[in-house]
Amino acid sequence: MLVVRPARSSDLPALERLAGTATPRLTNLPAHRDRLEERITRSQRSFGRVVDFPEDEHYTFVLEDRERGEVVGTATIRAQAGAVDAYYTYRQETLIHASQQLNVRREVQTLSLSHEVSEASLLCALSLDPRYKGTSAESLLRRARLMFIAQYPERFADLLAVAFPGFLDEAGESPFWASVGQHFFQRGYQEINHIAGVRSKSFIAEVMPQFPLYLPLLTPPARAAIGREHPDHEVALEEMLAEGFVRSRHVDIFDAGPVIKGERDRLETFRRASWHPVRIRPASSLPDAEPAMIANQKLGDFRCVVARYALSPTGQLMLSPEHAEILGVEEGRAVLAAPLSLPDAIDALDEGEL
Repeated sequence: MLVVRPARSSDLPALERLAGTATPRLTNLPAHRDRLEERITRSQRSFGRVVDFPEDEHYTFVLEDRERGEVVGTATIRAQAGAVDAYYTYRQETLIHASQQLNVRREVQTLSLSHEVSEASLLCALSLDPRYKGTSAESLLRRARLMFIAQYPERFADLLAVAFPGFLDEAGESPFWASVGQHFFQRGYQEINHIAGVRSKSFIAEVMPQFPLYLPLLTPPARAAIGREHPDHEVALEEMLAEGFVRSRHVDIFDAGPVIKGERDRLETFRRASWHPVRIRPASSLPDAEPAMIANQKLGDFRCVVARYALSPTGQLMLSPEHAEILGVEEGRAVLAAPLSLPDAIDALDEGEL
């Protein structure tokens, strides 16, 4: 039985393991014990805080396999991406260079430093045990955060964003970093990625050039990497596009990985989620039904599981005693349910500016 819940202090060793096995290594999930311990403490404070609007709260969740008795995944929501330090990205733009005298007109693609994503709520720091990749556990961990946001909208921005790891070569290096950041820091991608994880990405923007980068001046591999996700995250990106996120003009300042955006009220989980009172019945008596995400309405004791979306003729959601116990709900209490399956992902076009 898998359940998503808030992280607690005893999860620290599991978070260390998940941070160390993330592919590629994540800046926002550093394999650094002190930083991870701080993250759990910060998350616990955020869950316990009275919030009227999003600020610097971080909510860290874990995916627990109760049968194995171990934590097998983690994911985080940053209520406001740039609440403390501005959240920098590169923004893709087009400049027109024209001369009537020479009868020349050229459109040139550029990248400009931006902190426009700072106001969005950021879904980040997701790592899953390789044994569970490609299973419903992956969707549960990724989208349980949306179930939490749906219940507590005052804690988050109307705009949600996800930054995906960018393309790396066979040596694990970023062609984009080699063509841009390497010249200003004289350090390899892996080293600077670790430093940013332990400290903050804001120091990168302080040293990087403040003027637009002209794409024709970058190396061909660097240009090809812009907006391209890491191969291990292709399925995750497809799922989030199917959820209703779209590609934006923004890319990561390290590896130029894509940053996608979504207006939360237009996302599938929000549109298809509904409240139902609980009716507890033996698992053997429940009808066959499509699996759904089921979440309780307890802030600090939030739980989200996958269970059958089986409704009684009167609209009650029928749960097994086991699922009801995990969610901590009694008969008659309401739970939030949303289908686990999503429409097939389609190619998403830019929808303009963030």
